[in-house]
Amino acid sequence: MGHKNNISSGSRKGAKLSDGLAHDQDHSRRNFLRNLGILGTSGFLLNKLPVNSLAMSPLTAALADGDESRVLVLIRLKGGNDGLNTIIPIHDFGTYQSLRPDIHIPRADAVDLTSTLSVHPQLEPLSTLWNDGQMRVVQNVGYPDQSLSHFRSSDIWATTSDASETVSSGVFGRYLNDLYPDFLSAPPETPPAIQIGGVGNLLFNNSDNFNYAISTENPTQLYEIARTGQLYDVEDVPECSYGEQLSYIRAVANTTFRYAGVLAEAFDAGENSAEYENDRLGDQLALVARLLRGQLGTRLFVVELDGFDTHAGQTNAHANLMNSLSKNVAAFYDDLSDGGIDERVLSMTFSEFGRRVYQNGSQGTDHGAAAPLMLFGKGLNGNGATGGLANLQNANNGNLNFEVDFRSVYATVLSNWLCIDADLVDSVMGQRFERMEDLGLYCQGVTNTRTPDPATTIGMKAYLSGGDVVIDYDLPAATNVGIHFFDVSGRKLSSPFQGRRPAGQQSQRVAMSSVGWSSGVYIVSLEVNGRLYSSKLGFFK
Repeated sequence: MGHKNNISSGSRKGAKLSDGLAHDQDHSRRNFLRNLGILGTSGFLLNKLPVNSLAMSPLTAALADGDESRVLVLIRLKGGNDGLNTIIPIHDFGTYQSLRPDIHIPRADAVDLTSTLSVHPQLEPLSTLWNDGQMRVVQNVGYPDQSLSHFRSSDIWATTSDASETVSSGVFGRYLNDLYPDFLSAPPETPPAIQIGGVGNLLFNNSDNFNYAISTENPTQLYEIARTGQLYDVEDVPECSYGEQLSYIRAVANTTFRYAGVLAEAFDAGENSAEYENDRLGDQLALVARLLRGQLGTRLFVVELDGFDTHAGQTNAHANLMNSLSKNVAAFYDDLSDGGIDERVLSMTFSEFGRRVYQNGSQGTDHGAAAPLMLFGKGLNGNGATGGLANLQNANNGNLNFEVDFRSVYATVLSNWLCIDADLVDSVMGQRFERMEDLGLYCQGVTNTRTPDPATTIGMKAYLSGGDVVIDYDLPAATNVGIHFFDVSGRKLSSPFQGRRPAGQQSQRVAMSSVGWSSGVYIVSLEVNGRLYSSKLGFFK
């Protein structure tokens, strides 16, 4: 189940470390927490894959008010997928071939789905899904003023912002504090979303840059968690200051792995019956299928296939990626079908950008603009292609002009597949985007009336200053307020203030001497009209 990590007893079992050595090695609690990813986030291995649990947001919370059986699996093609070698432009094959003399897909090798739609030969395993009405293609997807930067474009896809604005919050984390501000003290029993195999990005950040994806670079065995109810042994540590610190850190880690039992139970209850490729994407999709077949209630999954930044030697590299994508997606739906749940699951590929129309001097392609994305599942109610054919003649400096805004695809999937109320989707997206009725997604009349109320935004922050805990917040009207302290397991410790406060900016201080905290990580919660607004705070003597 993986390699040794820094907070497993491992080779340190039974060892004695002097206080001086512990100090020299800077085994401070704060550095441990920061370096191990425990301060604010955590995660673990499941079937040899890192699993990150995405916390509650208004969007993911609203899933419970829609069609609760429906699941969305996002397949990230990381690096910028070459759309022209994915969906072959047979309508202008001569131009395509002349611009890519060494890396084009020969016409005889392209797999024809229709008389006008052909795909890479390694995508042939998807033909069955297409023929069964379970695959659609959206061509020329992008956004205005494509940045051509991996990092910036990934942020735009995550935040749904315009290219001209910088937004630090992601589409799934943006309104967390508006609708579910008490996540830190009262998390949901089942993770509403899970990202497998790959670190989180701005998709999961709120406006305070708090990442709600739980992740760590040093996960350990899942079955030890399920068997003992905790991740690390807090007793088997050296008898010194370092051992005390190590015991404390392990205790913090144990409390943060709150979804381990739920996932282990679903993992044990599920099974796989399809043949996946022995690669990273195969492992991820097999795990998603097994969890869903084990009756996990999670609605949103993100998996990742890396390697699409094909600046050089593209032909073989891209073919291998297409092979992995097609065979694993086909196996995934075979697996879901065997479990009788394939009607519930919609999958969608996305990539931060496409590639240039022409090949470069290294027999690869450079960063481009528009690219296709593909959707899979019975919920599509038939096959088809949306968006116009790639216009190679009208490419701008080698960049295809986008026709479909990716945010319209997002909004359509959220509204018409996950059945989230249109107003809430628009709020989460930041503005209204046109719904694409030609994707074949329908909601059967399910509505959602939960919408964020901007007037209830408190903007609470907690921090340490001069021996005090300071809680800053903004009240839209005079109201009763309560301040509560919790430990990281959610156990309430004290309520140092309860009373009425006037409207406007507030700043309250609570002396640490009256709180009586020992070193650790705590949750400070502000209660306003029965709702909790929470912030995690580390205190180290």
